[in-house]
Amino acid sequence: MSATALPTRHGADLSRARRTAAPIKRFLKAPCEPDAATWQTIGELLMVGDAPMDALVAWMFDIGLGSGMRLYEQALNQGITAIRDAPPALTDFFARVDTAPDWVDPQRLDEGARACGLSGLTGMRVLRDLGLLAGYQASGINRTLVLTGALEKGPQQRVAETTKWWIDCTRPGGMVRGAAGYRSTLHVRLVHALVRRRVSRLEAWDFTHYGLPVNQGDMHATYLAFSAIFLIGQRMLGVVLSRGDREAIIHLWRYIAWLMGVEERWLCASENEAIRALYHNLLSQAPPDDSSRILGSALVDEPLQRHYANFAWLRGRLNRAIHLSIAGTFIDAHGRRALGLPAGSLPWYPLLTAPPRFLFHCLLRACPGGRDWLMRHGLQSQENYLRTLFGGADPRLIAPTHLKTEDVRP
Repeated sequence: MSATALPTRHGADLSRARRTAAPIKRFLKAPCEPDAATWQTIGELLMVGDAPMDALVAWMFDIGLGSGMRLYEQALNQGITAIRDAPPALTDFFARVDTAPDWVDPQRLDEGARACGLSGLTGMRVLRDLGLLAGYQASGINRTLVLTGALEKGPQQRVAETTKWWIDCTRPGGMVRGAAGYRSTLHVRLVHALVRRRVSRLEAWDFTHYGLPVNQGDMHATYLAFSAIFLIGQRMLGVVLSRGDREAIIHLWRYIAWLMGVEERWLCASENEAIRALYHNLLSQAPPDDSSRILGSALVDEPLQRHYANFAWLRGRLNRAIHLSIAGTFIDAHGRRALGLPAGSLPWYPLLTAPPRFLFHCLLRACPGGRDWLMRHGLQSQENYLRTLFGGADPRLIAPTHLKTEDVRP
């Protein structure tokens, strides 16, 4: 692909993108500007999908989408051997995903999951404010949400379902073949392919500007939000993670992203490599537009819609203020205006809570059994947060077989 063929969203406003990415650059240890070849390749990723899953979805449509997805769900939940005379398209796909790359270390996956638990509720806030909310500045990614009707879905459900997937993946043992995180990740991968197929056939989709819907570049950004931004946010809010903790988290998300369909050459083996890749990706993203304001302003009031066990009015408004404070620490004034965030939000929460949280973590980790207590308490607080998001409903992702026909029709 020649340079002139790159989607026009790629690096559409570099000066704005550099300001957006400035908080990330502060955490890099060496010069990080992409060279010409890297920049070209990043742009080309906007035209690349997920070939193995896209081929499987094409087969599903050939035999009938409902039948194909039921066979997929059976293979996912029971194993491909549970299907007698399984179709070659299905066996080929599961032969690929059921064989982990040589670099995957199951022990480090569990270490990464436990390290994710150390952050407790703070980790959930980082993902929501620095990952999801700040990510709405990328209008190119937002376009897919607009065309799939995700604006009508509401921010509370989007936060709940994303949190459910993250928690499935970050429980010890969650990424073992057949475990909840493994199944949830392949669920997400299938939904991405269905959306990619549908949106790419809409007249409203502009390939020249956006490239391919749910492309490698955008999936790469999602992966780095859950790994690199997650680690940056922990530092900002005073959560103590050792180098071993951080590298284990990077290893865990490297495998999750591989299973999600990100090409292996874009998976990062170290924290600094992940932060550098995130910085490069942010430079490529298109600037905010009206969708950024619609999505951002809706997310502001999401804490008011949660299912609190008590003091709902007070807790909803406190959490709203906390989230705005965290976002204001990381997102610059231009970004806050573009996202429709209220003016005047001060970084009071990080300033007041990061120092005592840092001291508490240091003291507790110095005590016998302290780190294990932090992990158990953190994992439980994350589970409690999930129940607050879903209320009395069973916390689960919407199954692909429950998608409306018009959502996936070619």
